[in-house]
Amino acid sequence: MTLLTAAVTTGPEAPEARGEVSRGVRDRLLGSGSARLPRAAEIARCAPYGEDLQLALHLCYELHHRGFAGVPDTLEWDPDLLRVRALLEHRFESALRHDCRHRPNADEALAVLLMEPVGGTGVSHFLMSSGELWHLREYVALRSVHQLREADPHLWVIPRLSGRAKAAMAAVEYDEYGCGRAERMHSRLYADLMADLGLDPSYGHHVDVAGAEVLAASNLMSMFGLHRRLRGALVGHFATLETTSPPAASRIAAAMRRTGAGPAAERYYEEHVEADAVHEQLVRRDVVGGLLEDEPDLAPDVAFGIAATCLLEDRLGAHVLDAWSRGESALRAPLPQS
Repeated sequence: MTLLTAAVTTGPEAPEARGEVSRGVRDRLLGSGSARLPRAAEIARCAPYGEDLQLALHLCYELHHRGFAGVPDTLEWDPDLLRVRALLEHRFESALRHDCRHRPNADEALAVLLMEPVGGTGVSHFLMSSGELWHLREYVALRSVHQLREADPHLWVIPRLSGRAKAAMAAVEYDEYGCGRAERMHSRLYADLMADLGLDPSYGHHVDVAGAEVLAASNLMSMFGLHRRLRGALVGHFATLETTSPPAASRIAAAMRRTGAGPAAERYYEEHVEADAVHEQLVRRDVVGGLLEDEPDLAPDVAFGIAATCLLEDRLGAHVLDAWSRGESALRAPLPQS
């Protein structure tokens, strides 16, 4: 019998553990002889939005993205790791469903996304009005955990859609990936933005300094993308990002100009003001509308996806603004000076 070659990836270094659960997963990935995967009771005791569980999920999900340096590619489908991932996901999803149990229906949720509150107090408002260059650098470093992946987990839903929803989803994603031009891919534009700000644009470089709030928002996208049963939630997540992106991007672009962050830094957000304004109409009308025309029973899942995305984005925003209001870093460790 011919054995499969255990190819080893050259991805980023695996981030450091943040507790016993993430340590067990990390040790398994790196081949520690004493590695013991966490048991169900240990995972059940983890805070669902906490550092240990969210890093453990990130470690599992990254096997489906770029992997980690020195980790065999065959571990992507290791049955023991998959069992642990399922327990982590159950803990995470159960908390989300509990915390989003009073969500509005899909139509109401989409309508709320279109309403910009008067006198907004979110992170983009802060950056536009009084953010300094160090605030912008921290924000960009935090968001790099997701942005350097592009919209990769969203692509996983395309085989699970049909007709109008599939065609519209593919059209939007074509834009996200630079319309066939590598230098125009949004992940490349984001890396250029990071370089303008004196940040290391390497994939996965800032995971160690990103807290659980960042990891949870990123993990949500991967969880929705990897499960066919959550395709409605993934579409809700997609609609939330595309609808709320243009006004926030406009404010951050203004902050980049005001602080002299650099032309690439401005260009990334200016690109999203125009592109996502077009995408928002297409997503609402054809992606969401097409999906619910084909599968109307998925409306509660779309609403759940919207609610869960807003919940985790609000948690992240509150964490960042709380730290900045005290004059402290929102990162687990401050960035080096540029």
